[in-house]
Amino acid sequence: MQEAAQAQKTVIVVGAGPAGLMAAEGICAAGHQVHVYDAKPSACRKFLLAGVGGMNITHSEAYPEFIQRYYDKAEWLNTSISQFNADALCEWIHDLGIETFVGTSGRVFPKDMKAAPLLRNWLKRLRDAGVQFHMRHKMIKLSANEVVFDHAGESVTAKADAIVLAMGGASWPKLGSDGAWFSVLTDNGVDVAPLQSANCGFYSEWSEHLKTKFAGSPLKDVAFSFTLADGQVVTKKGECIVTQDGMEGSLIYAFSKYLRDGINDSGQSSLLMDFLPLQSEEQVIKKLRNIKPKESFSKYLKRTLNITGVKTVLLHESFPKEAFQTPEALAKCLKAVPVSFYKTKPIEEVISSAGGVCESSVDGRLMLNAMPGVFCAGEMLDWEAPTGGYLLTACFATGHLVAKGVDEFLS
Repeated sequence: MQEAAQAQKTVIVVGAGPAGLMAAEGICAAGHQVHVYDAKPSACRKFLLAGVGGMNITHSEAYPEFIQRYYDKAEWLNTSISQFNADALCEWIHDLGIETFVGTSGRVFPKDMKAAPLLRNWLKRLRDAGVQFHMRHKMIKLSANEVVFDHAGESVTAKADAIVLAMGGASWPKLGSDGAWFSVLTDNGVDVAPLQSANCGFYSEWSEHLKTKFAGSPLKDVAFSFTLADGQVVTKKGECIVTQDGMEGSLIYAFSKYLRDGINDSGQSSLLMDFLPLQSEEQVIKKLRNIKPKESFSKYLKRTLNITGVKTVLLHESFPKEAFQTPEALAKCLKAVPVSFYKTKPIEEVISSAGGVCESSVDGRLMLNAMPGVFCAGEMLDWEAPTGGYLLTACFATGHLVAKGVDEFLS
């Protein structure tokens, strides 16, 4: 008994989101005393918000495709996600007494579509295991075995044998992930990539006519295409919203990394919109050849191809009238309507953020090279992924890997 007490070490986890709580659970299970600190009054506030519209926890697609959703960070994240993949995450959820199902899109949800029951069961299990929670504690200083928090306007210092940082990125700051840790880490010599908007909308230059008459219009049954630097073309079907100053919604979010990187490089970025993705150019031409004399252009588009509203306006925004003189020319336009963007929506308004603690700043256990004994997990790390459960999976998986790393470090 005395030996066990001597072997038990104290670990501080800063951040009570999915990554932090997963790390806390694994570290506690290894026999160490865990104290979780968070700036907010309650845990997992962003996680709960994500569950409002249906808690998409992970994705059911095959692993080789799944891991590629992390773009150029796929190889790095493979270390953690291969050890705690979608199947392992689902099994973990089932152990909490929550059933899951796979939706038609391949996304995985809790049976009741809610985040709250899962979180409630998880927090109870953590507290029953001995994890202690300290809410309304905001980190202001950090060293290898000490964290200073602001708590109700007073400084509180906590010491530990190891520290886990899991404070999120900088999206939805009112829920806790405000990126305030950035300067604390850079002051400690940690390389951190600038935090940027991800899974975000974009600003574009619209005509006054589009702004006043068509802002808020859904753009449905379309496909977007983006050409990468190596010539590869990425194409996805879906829908989004044309706003007064640009575009929002799931389809544009899926291209956010490519568009943002293009804007960073040259100040603007563009993609092509296919208004008739289920029809070939030949099929479109055939329908457009059904011309009626004296029929207006808008009626002609509606009758032959059911192109109306905001699609017609976007067509006129992108091409001069001379481009529509023949069915062949018009078909080419409808299948490749260019649209340009010049800025991302503010990071405070977006789903997730890119940037964070660089891969070169941590070892294979996600421990900071500049601060031995301090580990990082979740969205604080420099990676990004599209929506569809990939974000949460990586947060859980990096937290799981860090728990093993902490135990290894302490032993």
